[in-house]
Amino acid sequence: MKTLVVGLGNSLLTDDGVGLYVARALAARRLPPNVEVTETSLGGLRLLDVIGGYERVVLVDAIQTAGGRPGQLHRLGLNDLCASRHAGCSHDLSLPVALALGRQLGMALPADENLAIVAIEVGEVLTFSEHCTPEVEAAIPLAVEQVLSILEEPCTSLR
Repeated sequence: MKTLVVGLGNSLLTDDGVGLYVARALAARRLPPNVEVTETSLGGLRLLDVIGGYERVVLVDAIQTAGGRPGQLHRLGLNDLCASRHAGCSHDLSLPVALALGRQLGMALPADENLAIVAIEVGEVLTFSEHCTPEVEAAIPLAVEQVLSILEEPCTSLR
């Protein structure tokens, strides 16, 4: 099954780059031949061009939740995401809305149940730095192991 792991983020904004760093750590590992790893800072509709054509996708990104502690890992599915509150540009569309629109346009996108999200709780995303805070840095190897575990699961049980 053609699989893509996507590290999302911005490496110039402290913890926001954590998805990219997880992707880089994964790319350095020996992965099955059907698994590709990439990194991007795109979201919304533009992310569809990255994940189009893959049967299974694992997204890795930073997240900030009420009560979350930096370095905490979350495994999410599309049903765990909130709908867009505004859509002033294509980047503002939520992932579920972007996927639905892409499918209506005939794009080859993974089924909802074949899309998993590994989110790392972050603390600092407004300060310019190319390094994560210590708590988030310590979570990178744990996130790598979680993605590797997901890759071993049958596609119908990603969530």
